[in-house]
Amino acid sequence: MPIFNKDIVEDRRVNYDTERLDELVLALLWLNLDTTGTAWKGFDWSAMERLHDRNLITDPVRKSKSVLLTHEGLAEGERLFRELFTRSPSRAADDALE
Repeated sequence: MPIFNKDIVEDRRVNYDTERLDELVLALLWLNLDTTGTAWKGFDWSAMERLHDRNLITDPVRKSKSVLLTHEGLAEGERLFRELFTRSPSRAADDALE
């Protein structure tokens, strides 16, 4: 059975910064802009190849529109998510008051 990160985040009660996550998505869209101002919804192919070279994902060059994260990729992805987006308890409390 596949693991869905949304379920993991909710089950573990991870309080993450959705605004910061939205900013990251926007920055990645900007990175992929073409000359007409449109952005591909996927990720940069070169970045995907580098992640594959580091054994963090399966080979992105195949018919499937998805990739699998390796065990190393799962661990590193979770570590980065927590490092970049987890709110401190004090910040979460401050945000709840607003």
